[in-house]
Amino acid sequence: MRIAVYLAHPRPDSFNRALFDAVVDELRGQAVEVVPHDLYAEGFDPSLAAAETETVGGTQTDSVQVRGYQNELAELDALIFVHPNWWGMPPAILTGWVQRVLTSAVAYKLTEASGAPTGLLRAKRALVLNTSDTTEDRERDVFGDPLQQIWAACVLPYIGIEDVRRRVFRTVTDSTDRQRAAWLAEARAMAAALAADC
Repeated sequence: MRIAVYLAHPRPDSFNRALFDAVVDELRGQAVEVVPHDLYAEGFDPSLAAAETETVGGTQTDSVQVRGYQNELAELDALIFVHPNWWGMPPAILTGWVQRVLTSAVAYKLTEASGAPTGLLRAKRALVLNTSDTTEDRERDVFGDPLQQIWAACVLPYIGIEDVRRRVFRTVTDSTDRQRAAWLAEARAMAAALAADC
């Protein structure tokens, strides 16, 4: 079993990094072949090139790095994303990864420009771990939880992911060491459960 874990946070001392490390460690302990990616450390360029914007006939890219991510997708059983909530969006580096990597003829197929997509990935499960400094009530009542819409309604179903699991750890800035330890244990448990269901 192969599971890729993608981190999108620029600071190596962030709680996002701690979540990423905990999840990778847990999966390795479950005898999972883990494919860890720290997008900032890997120097991923999120800028979409003109040739990468075709949606019907398949995209073209000159990037060896992008092709590497794309080739890897075909062998994955699940995907895990770890990132903060910044302005109701994933960080730009992860948004660019989605746009450049999860392309037509790689992650989905459209029969016509306005048609419904068919997901092409073997993976049918994903886990999204977010951090936030917005309270749950405010996120839901004022903003409508945009990250839930992005991942569970837009991106992941489009590429064929049927089981989308998500957890938001909040509020991080004023959390205690004890709370963070509990959150890390919870992230480990969620990663282990994902692996067990694959």
